[in-house]
Amino acid sequence: MFYDVQYTDTFGGEANYSWVRRAVVRCDSESQAAIMRVAKAAVGLTGTRGVTLDAGDCIEFRPYRSCTVMFVSLHDCPGTECPCEEVPL
Repeated sequence: MFYDVQYTDTFGGEANYSWVRRAVVRCDSESQAAIMRVAKAAVGLTGTRGVTLDAGDCIEFRPYRSCTVMFVSLHDCPGTECPCEEVPL
């Protein structure tokens, strides 16, 4: 399955998007731990601890002592020019 990952800064606790890192990742496991491991690696947060919140359609990760947030959601392919085609299997 493919997932959209967005990592951005926060202002007042809300996502600010003054800068953002985006990625489309593939994870063969449906466990939250495996998905988070792959998503964190894609945006450079490997080994970073924080608070994870599963909101149903999106997983939110807030690293400790950092004014940032990462969102992970199921990737919905928009058409033929989908970036998930470029993700190595």
